[in-house]
Amino acid sequence: MAMAFDDRYNFHAAEKKWRQRWAEEGLYHVEADPSRPKYYCLEMYPYPSGKLHMGHVRNYSIGDATARFYRMRGFNVLYPMGWDSFGLPAENAAIANQTHPARWTYANIAAMREQMQRLGLSYDWRREIACSHPGYYKWTQWLFLLLYKRGLVERKKAPVNWCPRCATVLANEQVEDGTCWRCGTPVEKRELEQWFFKITAYADRLLADLDLLEGWPERVKVMQRNWIGRSEGMELDFPIAGRDEKLTVFTTRHDTIYGATFMVLAPDHPLTLELARGTPQEEAVRAFVERVTRLTVRDRAEAVDAKEGVFTGAYAINPATGERIPIWTANYVLMDYGTGAIQAVPAHDERDFEFARQYGLPVRVVIQGEGVPAEGDRLEEAYTGPGRMIHSGPYDGMDSREAYRRMAEDFERQGIGRRTVNYRLRDWLISRQRYWGAPIPIVYCDACGVVPVPEEQLPVLLPDDVRFEVGASPLATSESFVRTTCPACGGPARRETDTMDTFVDSSWYYYRYTSPRDEHQPFDREKVFYWLPVDQYIGGIEHAVLHLLYSRFITKVLYDEGLVPSPEPFQRLLTQGMVIKDGAKMSKSKGNVVSPEDILEEYGADATRLFILFAAPPERDLEWSEHGIEGASRFVHRVWRLVAGCAGAIRGATGQVAAARDGAVAVPRPEVPQPPAGGRQAAAADAGVMPVTEGWGPEEHALWREVHRAIARVTADMAERMQYNTAVAALMELVNAIYGYRDRVEPAAQRADLLAAALDRLLRMLAPFTPYLAEEAWELLGWRETRGSVHRQPWPQWDPSVLEAGTVEIVVQVNGKVRDRLQVPAGLGEEDLRRQALASPRVREWIDGKTVARVVTVPGRLVNIVVR
Repeated sequence: MAMAFDDRYNFHAAEKKWRQRWAEEGLYHVEADPSRPKYYCLEMYPYPSGKLHMGHVRNYSIGDATARFYRMRGFNVLYPMGWDSFGLPAENAAIANQTHPARWTYANIAAMREQMQRLGLSYDWRREIACSHPGYYKWTQWLFLLLYKRGLVERKKAPVNWCPRCATVLANEQVEDGTCWRCGTPVEKRELEQWFFKITAYADRLLADLDLLEGWPERVKVMQRNWIGRSEGMELDFPIAGRDEKLTVFTTRHDTIYGATFMVLAPDHPLTLELARGTPQEEAVRAFVERVTRLTVRDRAEAVDAKEGVFTGAYAINPATGERIPIWTANYVLMDYGTGAIQAVPAHDERDFEFARQYGLPVRVVIQGEGVPAEGDRLEEAYTGPGRMIHSGPYDGMDSREAYRRMAEDFERQGIGRRTVNYRLRDWLISRQRYWGAPIPIVYCDACGVVPVPEEQLPVLLPDDVRFEVGASPLATSESFVRTTCPACGGPARRETDTMDTFVDSSWYYYRYTSPRDEHQPFDREKVFYWLPVDQYIGGIEHAVLHLLYSRFITKVLYDEGLVPSPEPFQRLLTQGMVIKDGAKMSKSKGNVVSPEDILEEYGADATRLFILFAAPPERDLEWSEHGIEGASRFVHRVWRLVAGCAGAIRGATGQVAAARDGAVAVPRPEVPQPPAGGRQAAAADAGVMPVTEGWGPEEHALWREVHRAIARVTADMAERMQYNTAVAALMELVNAIYGYRDRVEPAAQRADLLAAALDRLLRMLAPFTPYLAEEAWELLGWRETRGSVHRQPWPQWDPSVLEAGTVEIVVQVNGKVRDRLQVPAGLGEEDLRRQALASPRVREWIDGKTVARVVTVPGRLVNIVVR
């Protein structure tokens, strides 16, 4: 009597059972093992807001599928998770809720950890870190001291971006459309004494080493190149009329100096107000400067349609022509680029041209291209290309490219200027006037000055006795924190009351995962040299010039110190697309948020993950669809019904694994499977249920070929392209093929060994996508008891000889509708395939008397005949 199995998949029970069992078994625990190839898979660690959103679900589903796939391919996989748990939101929420930031933060961590575990994510939770824990930020402070020792830390007064609501400084990268990236408040400019990391010292290496990152999206590399902004040119000195000072400009077009008809200073240039002082322009200049400097750097950089300026009342001397030219200040010149001053050449610069036309300033053509008038008043737009030099003294008639070289040599010899390289990149401002961050390990002593805290005195702990007051660092309100002893002389001293930018915490966390409980060093060098660099990093494009640039910088510093094995931290980078609904990014304000908790409760983790991975390629935006999640749920239950329907025959009367009737056996799994290349040799080593092929008919051969075709497609999609959507599609087709075999072949004639082999490979391939379903079905078939968890099985291998042999079923369509199915030899050519399809009696019924417009053939799959 056949055994009966429940054909309803109870995902609630399965998820609860396997979460507990996997934890008890330590299924995902991993240790460094030099005898095995490693694979480090990592998602950008999240801020613990308390709730996962669908973007998180997508990010982690991609990462988990990747980690599971590489484990099954024999790699020793490091797949950890932690928390970006310092920062303003925690502090602001704690103030609003009258609780300590730590209490709020760790409650959120517990909630999100639970949600992640429910999703079935295969993290080694023993390696969990939180950057707000003293055991972590002790080493963030150690990192500060390392950079300090290497001369890469500087304290200086500088104009900064100030968020009045958060009462803290923001780096340029943290100002988005003129507002704070965290709270959306308009940002102001202030001048404060701040701590900086000298990332500019690594500008050339950060730029050059982008060429090493073959596994990064090109658009991310372009964004970093543009942010670093390297440009070669000259610094030119323009004497200021009536003063002993010179105005230095940086220009990439020194060949146009004879066309410079005015100068422009940034409103916040040190000389802007100074030059206007005592002139009739003073009041107008001061009002202009006060208004413009309230804007952010980004707002001013984007002021292309509203150029404004004021004459300062002062003049400069063009060193090439000797003429007096007026000095203006304007909103389109930035202090953060070059020297904050430009030579304005309106005939050959678009912004200068627009400004000159607006304010009636002279335009002088000095490079004449084909069709370009020689008179500036006839010029309709700036000409920026090469040409013949005119109105340029000794360089007249010369090709502008030759003049560019000659002028550089002459100007250096004459002392007018010097060749130099300029960068848009500025040093990394790390000071934050907030509480919930890593304290900067510096003390100030009246006798010794600025003194770094010795390593043995770390961590400098956050105090609890603070008050939160607008406009001041909370740490400054704690007497117990501020008052200390100088490490150098033992005298009274005061602590630095700024904390570090949270991007410092995230610039090195991926190293800490390798030895997260090490109390004596930030990370174990031997383990770091085994695990690093990260093989696959996954996260949002919004971090392209924030976290990713900072991480590359810190890695290079650690590499120069001999502490890490490579100058780049991440070999491959995937920037996944957003999850959108109704054509827009999910947000509470739009009312289009989908709660992951609700979806998990209604459909389960397997269906949720499957939909997220199937609905779109990972790098593209994914449109949320109720129909799509319902379809994924139907597929999960369909797989379960298929397994339950085959389980009795597969387990057999004796309960042994395999089809007892035909003597199939389970091949033992190798101790340490090596990463396979695919093909015949790899297929021969596949440690799975192997069917006995003797006596097979066309249906059996056809199904076995579909199994191997699916293995080949899924493996290529996951290993080579990370196109998980097409991998899932291939698995859906395989499920259809197994159902098709059972529908077409009488139950008594069905080969249980073949079904066992097909389901064996199906479940192993489904395991990265639907981990609970795969494990539950694996147990139902009796294989977990004898072979262990499905997640510890080797990845199945395909055999090209199977794909090449026997017959295949060809679907024949007429105008897109199926009219016949043909069994033909595998590998049959397109012409023969076409001829057999047109000769089919069933097809003739639909094409006789009509004109065959064209015949489309897909070898091994289908023929579509288009008739009119």
